Amino acid sequence: MKLRINPATYLLQSGIAVRYFTERDLEGKTVAPIKQIHGLPEVLKLLRGQNNDGSWGKHGGYPIHHKPMLETFKRLCILINRYEFNRENIQVKVGCEFLYSTQTTQGDFRGMLGDQYATYYTGEFTGLLIKAGYTNDERINRAQKWLLSMRQNDGGWTIPILTLPKEGGKKRLIQLTSQPSKPIEPDRTLPFSHNWTEMVLRAFTAQPNWRSNPDVIYAGRLLKSRFFKPDAYRSYHDPRYWVRFLFWWPNLLTSLETLTLLGFNNSDPDIKKAVRWFIDNQENDGSWRTSYKKDYKSKNSMKNKEEGSWVTIRIARVLKDLGITFTQLPVKPLFDS
Repeated sequence: MKLRINPATYLLQSGIAVRYFTERDLEGKTVAPIKQIHGLPEVLKLLRGQNNDGSWGKHGGYPIHHKPMLETFKRLCILINRYEFNRENIQVKVGCEFLYSTQTTQGDFRGMLGDQYATYYTGEFTGLLIKAGYTNDERINRAQKWLLSMRQNDGGWTIPILTLPKEGGKKRLIQLTSQPSKPIEPDRTLPFSHNWTEMVLRAFTAQPNWRSNPDVIYAGRLLKSRFFKPDAYRSYHDPRYWVRFLFWWPNLLTSLETLTLLGFNNSDPDIKKAVRWFIDNQENDGSWRTSYKKDYKSKNSMKNKEEGSWVTIRIARVLKDLGITFTQLPVKPLFDS
């Protein structure tokens, strides 16, 4: 399988950071140390405004740490996943320690849904912290053990409050997540959610020794079996969410990134179907859009173009890992090594 257009054609016209990673990851060039990227204005802007407790953002909501918990996660997500920061940077380290301060004795991270279990964010936070350099931290082990204990009977995951009966609807969900309330235990007889299973799997794929675990591999099989299908639950039910490529929310791209780490490859029919979608939907300039939902209104702004570049390089990386052929281009080095 082969792309019509080498995405590097588009990416090398993007910002400095995207061009840096294009040369390194797609073209195999020798590049300058990553610190060249860490000093860019857009990166330094992310580091500004940190609170004394390591968080970013103003306190508010329920619980009181909810808003800074969300803002801290957003910033760390970009700093670690996009710009490859780790805890060697003191601001990233204290930001990670703030996230750890929201971990319960059970092992989950609590606060994104009030007092309710947030399996999906526990998976995402755990994977992010591993990437930041906390691989052998006992707090990571506790989070992973907790996640394994929260599986549905079918071997996947969902968000426990989504397994509640529909009676009471949205009003009851708001009540349970916005004021003190006992965590709802999941109805484990109900099916897994492919969306939230993918986010949970990030807690395991970030750590090489978990990638061959039979339970994790089995959950990966469940995930790929749902490509392009609606989710089992009302939250993110629409199958078009598969092709909306927001930064951390689950979609076809994040799923391919996760499944590739688990060893699934292009010989698998489900993976091949996902790869074919990306090949067939590549734009004429070699890029991919941030969303292919029919009701999505594209904004021709500088920020949207920048996000499109980051989506494109992530897609190009995973396709390259899966053995998709790119036409080689002569590339002038961005920095002297």
